[in-house]
Amino acid sequence: MKPMDYITERIEGEYAILKNLEDGKEIFIALALLPPGTDLGTKLHWENFEYEIIE
Repeated sequence: MKPMDYITERIEGEYAILKNLEDGKEIFIALALLPPGTDLGTKLHWENFEYEIIE
């Protein structure tokens, strides 16, 4: 899979809704899989099944 960039759109309980910055599609993912410090508006880079905060 190719690397992708996301922005955190919403947080609902223990889950986050991330919006793909390229095509606008949303994904639903557990907060436990995201880096510490992830909050609303956080930009994330996904590669090799890992997320990292960018910018």
